[in-house]
Amino acid sequence: MVTGTRRRPANIMLSALVCGALVFPGLFCSFRKVLKSTFTQWSDADVVCVSERLVSAIHASLATAAGVTVMTSCRDVMADSHWLVNAFVLFGVPYMVFDIYAMYLSHYHTQKLKGHSSSYSGHSLQTVKAFLIKDSMLVLHHVALLLIFMPITLFFRRGLGDFFIGCLFTTEFSTPFVSIGKILIQLGLDNTRLHRINGIIVLLSFFTCRILLFPFMYWMYGRQFGIPLHRVVFHLPLQCNVGNLVLLAPQIYWFILLLRKANRLYLRQRKGPARKD
Repeated sequence: MVTGTRRRPANIMLSALVCGALVFPGLFCSFRKVLKSTFTQWSDADVVCVSERLVSAIHASLATAAGVTVMTSCRDVMADSHWLVNAFVLFGVPYMVFDIYAMYLSHYHTQKLKGHSSSYSGHSLQTVKAFLIKDSMLVLHHVALLLIFMPITLFFRRGLGDFFIGCLFTTEFSTPFVSIGKILIQLGLDNTRLHRINGIIVLLSFFTCRILLFPFMYWMYGRQFGIPLHRVVFHLPLQCNVGNLVLLAPQIYWFILLLRKANRLYLRQRKGPARKD
């Protein structure tokens, strides 16, 4: 089943690219303006951080919706295609580029607020270098998506596997909840039940959509071709298995960091009432 022409006209692909280039910076600037006028006590670091998180949540929600649409439309996990795959990849390219810039702005204003005024009196190669060192994993993640994932999706798949690209889109499902957690902390609600519930949702959604997703994709491939799950890995090309491992490794690393953070928060909250007693 082909749910859209395999090769979309160049003007549609260009439109998706231009649309992304307008939407995400536009949202960021709008959020900064609204938040600055609404929360007058907030610093520039607060405003930039929350604005970046809101834009991230919107992009993630759109990615998840696109992924679910593609997954539910493709009955044949290898041969079926959907026009939304390439269109959304191009729509997301400007976001990835812009988000690196937004993360840098957040880092710059946060460090400036912490008292590093001498080093952060203005933008320089030094401030950029400090950002790249501090957030190296996130920057590497974005760059890998731009330089590896995007070309493979658009040019090297031979029109196969739209279903699996849709699955990868849904890895963003946990991102809005991560952003909500950051925003709740910003609002001083980090010791509330809402923040704890959101933290549980973050862990469950991250584990489900970023880790369990990979065995699910192998299972769907095996189901399509009548191969037991434990044998699927031997029926796939080496580059597919290596690619999945490369994608899965940072997800496991980030999940471990989330678990450690959740444990620290739990221990801190247990010690709080004890001290009061």
